[in-house]
Amino acid sequence: MVAPLIVFSAGFLWRDSRLLMAVNLLALAGAVTLGALRRRELHVHRAAVTDYAGGAIAAGCAAAAGAVHLLHKDIEWEDVGRSVRSERMSTLARGAALGLPLVALFGGLFMAADAVFRSLVAEALPPLTDPIGHLVVVVAVAWLSAGLLRDLLAARDEHRLVSPGAVAAKRIPVSLGTAEVAIALGALNVLFLAFVLVQFRYLFGGRGLVEARAHLTYAEYARHGFFELFAASVLVLVVLLAADTLLRREPGHGAATVRVLSGGLVALVFVVMASALQRMHLYEQAYGLTELRLYVVGVILWLGTVFLWFSATVLRGRRGLFAVGAVVTGFAATAVLNVVNPDALIARTNLDRPRVDVAYLGGLSDDAVPVLLERLPTLRTDLRKSLAVELLERSDEGADWRSFNLARARAISLLAEHREELVQLTR
Repeated sequence: MVAPLIVFSAGFLWRDSRLLMAVNLLALAGAVTLGALRRRELHVHRAAVTDYAGGAIAAGCAAAAGAVHLLHKDIEWEDVGRSVRSERMSTLARGAALGLPLVALFGGLFMAADAVFRSLVAEALPPLTDPIGHLVVVVAVAWLSAGLLRDLLAARDEHRLVSPGAVAAKRIPVSLGTAEVAIALGALNVLFLAFVLVQFRYLFGGRGLVEARAHLTYAEYARHGFFELFAASVLVLVVLLAADTLLRREPGHGAATVRVLSGGLVALVFVVMASALQRMHLYEQAYGLTELRLYVVGVILWLGTVFLWFSATVLRGRRGLFAVGAVVTGFAATAVLNVVNPDALIARTNLDRPRVDVAYLGGLSDDAVPVLLERLPTLRTDLRKSLAVELLERSDEGADWRSFNLARARAISLLAEHREELVQLTR
């Protein structure tokens, strides 16, 4: 758990993209789930999907309600009160009561005497425009952190609020025979095969065929359906995992038939994902790249890796290895996103297009600023002026040390260095 926690927490100090922060948060949640699986009788690399689900549920319950147990049973309040009443604490309290008014008095004088000192103090101190809102956020984060840490640091499973083992051990009351599962998977195979044949004829067949049949441009045809195909790919994985979990292990060749049908469905899903990627490629050529499109493409590529791992484990009767492989590939995909720098890639790609949406590029995070400044001299005159205005507006925004990251610090430095050049371009 510790390694991914450190790596993906460092991502908040490295990149500035909000979507990338959300992806890093998901990776941190996966790391916490790994920590929740800490049980002697079960190695993490042998944990099933249900075990990971139990770990996630246990961690979520601990974060939500673990602080209640901590405050009610774990803390000896009498000992806390005794330490507060000790001579050392009394001395600290008296010293603070004397020192804080003096600091406020002389600090006010120094702020009135020096504008630079006043601006530094104003940046260092948190704003008091919404004290209740800040207090609510602090209390909420402290509550969730206390409950989660109490659970992760518990010496024994029975000391935890909810045991992941107890959650995972609960059997699903429903099971399916091989015939039922085979019929359902066979029907899905037929449907996917029909769709794949259409894709080979129309999407992969050429522009003229699509425009004559669907009365849409090639880009419009590609646009309609990308997210639906993405959703279908995700749902197929859920269906296959559910089928493997609910399947009754009966004697005979039924299980082998189910595996063959599952393997055929996986092969067809690869064609569906290829169709989705082809649609996105055509759509990106026509309309450019955006954060949402890039991240969905990244998820599809990750899903392809997961399906390969599914074929190598579950379809070969080694489903105990599937869950940890899916989690590790998720960690790897998140790390790749941090290295690739999505916003910079979007800026670089869109600036190579004949039509450039300057307003969208100007709204990207500070991760894109170095690319925008580097490519600025190569743009047309009207685009240079519009982009220079966007960058100057960004340079006038104040920086807050509490939201510091390396990308923002570099952007501020570069914008200050090129400010005169940007001003000249706006005239």
